[in-house]
Amino acid sequence: MTVHPLIALLSVFTLLGVAFLFFRPNRGYFWYWQRAFQNTGRALIENALKYLYDCEYRQVPCTLQSLSGGLSIASARAIKLLSRLEALDLVKLQGAFIELTDEGRSYALRIIRIHRVWERYLADETGVPALEWHSEAEQQEHRMTLGEANALAAKMGNPLYDPHGDPIPTARGELPPPEGIAMTELQKGQTARIVHIEDEPEEIYAQLLAQEFDIGMHIHVLDVSPVRIRFSLNGEEQSLAPVFAANVSVLLLEKEGGEKELYPTLSNLKPGETGQVIGISRSCRGLQRRRLMDLGVIQGTRIKSEMSSAAGDPTAYEIRGATIALRKRQADLIFIQNDG
Repeated sequence: MTVHPLIALLSVFTLLGVAFLFFRPNRGYFWYWQRAFQNTGRALIENALKYLYDCEYRQVPCTLQSLSGGLSIASARAIKLLSRLEALDLVKLQGAFIELTDEGRSYALRIIRIHRVWERYLADETGVPALEWHSEAEQQEHRMTLGEANALAAKMGNPLYDPHGDPIPTARGELPPPEGIAMTELQKGQTARIVHIEDEPEEIYAQLLAQEFDIGMHIHVLDVSPVRIRFSLNGEEQSLAPVFAANVSVLLLEKEGGEKELYPTLSNLKPGETGQVIGISRSCRGLQRRRLMDLGVIQGTRIKSEMSSAAGDPTAYEIRGATIALRKRQADLIFIQNDG
């Protein structure tokens, strides 16, 4: 039986369309069903414990209403969930407030450790986009055992923080207190280091990623108003509305030297100039970071800017005797000391 080429082509496009509807990143039916799983059975209990621990960690009282809102479930379901948590001796009621028991707190910390270890793995060892780290870890935390998470953490050198700056609970369930202040608390002229970037809601996190915020970067505040914060982020002037800046936590630097504490990047070298690598930006992760290191871009390496293309991008650099072409966006990730 011969199939008409047009019919075959239409069939292929139909199948691709169906596949797109099911597996479209974060919005396909497959991911909808995955999220629905989060609100069933054990996953719902574990999500509730995580939420309650977060309230405790931030010293925010938790009530039945806030639990319902935090988990996006109806009040009637939240009541049943609370009864289940009490029956398992994972929570206790103190008047209108819900508190974790020692067992509940220990359970919550196990789930948080798995979640943050997996996010660290996604950031450092894979090419998964930053916007997908949280949702991927939300799925994995209910599947991976603590033993598996511990083994993965050991393989990565037992990292202390996830890629958003949240501390990873130790295998013994220890977690340091939160540090830093909201970026919105900074005053004009102050300089601070980013220590945490909140990844929810996703829309705000996406904007912060678009403006290339990352852990460890320095912010120097140029001006503050009720509607806008103007600042320099690693030497580049930007602005942000307070609602976005509130999702960034910073540590005020003791020495307020503006740009004095910042290093130039490789892209600042002019043809004929040489610089010594002092590090690679933390925003450069996974395969991209390993590629640069394989090219010889490691601390102490001397790199010479040879020439730029007619359009100015890419630029040819001499690295350990070889000539390598790098785009500006790649050269911006390499911090150097300029030798002139």
